Amino acid sequence: MAHKPTPTSDAKSAHAALLDSEVSRRRLLGMAAVGTAGAAAAGIIGADAAHAGNNGNRGPGRNDAHRRRLTVLGTTDLHGNVFNWDYFKDDEYTDSAGNDIGLAKISTLVSAMRAERGERTTLLLDAGDTIQGTPLAYYYAKIDPITGGHVHPMAAAMNAIGYDAAAMGNHEFNYGLDTLATFVDQLDFPLLCANAVDDFTGEPAYEPYVIHTVRPRGARPIKVGILGLVTPGVAIWDKANVEGILHFPGLVEQAQVFVPQMKARGADIVIVSAHSGADTSSSYGDALPYPENAATLVAEQVPDIDAILVGHAHSEIIERFVTNTATGKQVLLTEPLRWGMRLSVMDLDLVQERGRWHVESAHSHLLNANSVPEDPAIVEILTADHETVRDYVNSVVGTNLTAMSAQTSRYEDTAAMDFINHVQSDAVTRALAGTPEADLPVLSIAAPFNRDASIPAGDVTVRDVAGMYIFDNTLLAITLTGAEVLAYLEQSAAYFKQVTGTGPFAPDDVTNAVTPTAPNGTPDYNYDIMGGFTAPLTYDIDIAQAPGSRIVGLSYDGAPIDPAQRFVIAINNYRQSGGGNFPGVVSAPVVYNAQVEIRQLIIDWVTAIGQIDSSVFAATDWRLVANGAPVIIQA
Repeated sequence: MAHKPTPTSDAKSAHAALLDSEVSRRRLLGMAAVGTAGAAAAGIIGADAAHAGNNGNRGPGRNDAHRRRLTVLGTTDLHGNVFNWDYFKDDEYTDSAGNDIGLAKISTLVSAMRAERGERTTLLLDAGDTIQGTPLAYYYAKIDPITGGHVHPMAAAMNAIGYDAAAMGNHEFNYGLDTLATFVDQLDFPLLCANAVDDFTGEPAYEPYVIHTVRPRGARPIKVGILGLVTPGVAIWDKANVEGILHFPGLVEQAQVFVPQMKARGADIVIVSAHSGADTSSSYGDALPYPENAATLVAEQVPDIDAILVGHAHSEIIERFVTNTATGKQVLLTEPLRWGMRLSVMDLDLVQERGRWHVESAHSHLLNANSVPEDPAIVEILTADHETVRDYVNSVVGTNLTAMSAQTSRYEDTAAMDFINHVQSDAVTRALAGTPEADLPVLSIAAPFNRDASIPAGDVTVRDVAGMYIFDNTLLAITLTGAEVLAYLEQSAAYFKQVTGTGPFAPDDVTNAVTPTAPNGTPDYNYDIMGGFTAPLTYDIDIAQAPGSRIVGLSYDGAPIDPAQRFVIAINNYRQSGGGNFPGVVSAPVVYNAQVEIRQLIIDWVTAIGQIDSSVFAATDWRLVANGAPVIIQA
C-alpha cells in the first residue's frame, strides 16, 4: 500500500482553503464558540476551550501596548517521522491509542495555530532526537548519506514548516559528528546545545542559545532567549563518536552559565528546550555525575527561566508548574509525547513594565495530530524520499524457513532473540579469530525492545530484519568472569515483578517492575537475555524470590558456571557504555569494537547465508519459575 498524499493539484491552495474554512478552524483549534465538548473533539488535550481558543491579542485588556500574548509551539522526539507511516509494516501508522505521527500532520497544526494566534507572536521549537529512529532517517544517514549532498528529509520538512530553533537530542550524535555537522548546515534555523563542550577550547561546540526578536504590532519588540540542552548521557551512549572531542556537563550547570548571559543581552523571556526528562532519574545510575533527566532541576535551581519544552522521556506532560527555589517563580513545563503525536502550545501572557516584558501568567495544552490531515505541501516535498525508502526496505535479502516473533520474548525464550544473539556471537567469533581471546567461550545479550518484531516464513526483506532490531546500536565485545555474568543476569532479572505462586499470570502481571531507577517501570530494553554460541548457557529466573537472588542453576555447556571462567560477551554500545547501569560492564576490557551497526549485521548475515533456519540456533535455555516450578503466562 503506497503512502497516499492528500488529493490536490495545488498544495498551497489546498492548505489555504483548510485554514480559511471556519468549520476547519474551529475543529482544529477548539475556539470558545465551539465549547468544551467541541474542543475535546478537535484534539485539544488538557485545556478548557475558552483558554485554548482565546487569542491573547484580541481579548479584553489585551490590545493595549503593554500587554501581549506570546505563543510558543513545541515538538520533541520526532525520530525521523515525516509521514503517518510505519515502514516496518509498510502501512499507515496505527496504535491502540489511535495516535497519528509525523511532521506532515504537525505542519497542519502549526499553520492553523499561526493563523489563530498571529504569526508575528508565535514561535516554533523542537527539543531534539530528530535524525534517528526510522528507516527514512537511517537511509539518509547510511545508504545515501547526507554528507554526500542529499538534504535530510527532516531538515527539508522542518525548514518548510518554519521552525525558529531546536535543541540537539542524544540521538543526533548516533551517526557521527560529520553527519551532525552536515545536518546543522542544512537547517534554516539554529540547532542549539549549550552542554556539548569542546574538549580543546572548553566552549560549547554548537550554538548554545539564540535571542529571537518578536515584533508584535503596536508594541515594543519582545526579546525571547531560547537555550538548548541535551542529556549528558551522550557521553556514555555515543562514547565512540564523542570521546576526546566533546564532553557533556550537566543541564543545571550550563543553564546557570548561559541564562544570565541571555538576560544580560536583553532577553525579556527565557525558554529552555531541554532534551532531558522532567522526572529526575538516570538509566546509567551514578556512571556520570549529572542526571539523565533533569528538566525539573533546571526549573527549580536556575532563576529567570519562564518555560521549558521537555524531551527525551517520550512522556505526555500537558502542563506542569515547578517553583524556582531562589525566586519563588512558577516555571511552566510541557512535553508533547513523541514522533509528532502531539504539538505543545504554550501561551505566555506578558506585561511590559519599566521597558521590559515579563510573564504575568502562563498555561499550556497539547494538540493531537490525529485530529488533522497531513499538510499537502510537506507531502509534495518528501514523497520522493519516502518512496525511495519504501523500495529499499521492501527489497528481499533472503528466505526464512520458520516464522519468528518477538511478541513473547520478554517472558519466555524465543527463536527471535536467539537469532539476534546468534548473529552477534557469530560476528564476534569471526572477528576474534587469531586474537588472544579466540579460545574464550562467547555469550551474547539481546533485549526484547520491539514487541511487534517478527520475521515471516518465506521471503525476508530489509524491513523484516530492521523491525527485529529497531535501534542503531553498534556491536562490541567485552570480557566478564562467570561471577560477573551471574551479577549481570541478576540485575536483568529485576525487570520482573515478584510473585507468589505459578499463575497463570497475564504478561503485565510479571514484567516491567518498578525499581528505584525506573519509577515508571523497567523498560523492555533494560531486560537482557543472554545466550551461548558454541555451547548453551542455561538458567532459571525464580520470580518468587527478591531481586538479587533470582538466578538459579546457571550453567555453561551443561556444568555449573565457574565463577573464575572468562567469557567474551557480545554486547551493544548502549549497554557497554553504561546504559542501564549493568554491573561490571563499563570497566570490562573491550576486545572488539568495529563500529558496525547490529541491524546491518543482521541484514548482511541473512544476505550472505541466504536462509534463516531456526533449528540451527533456537533452543529453550532459560525460563521463569516460582520456587522451582514453571510460571504460567497467558497472553
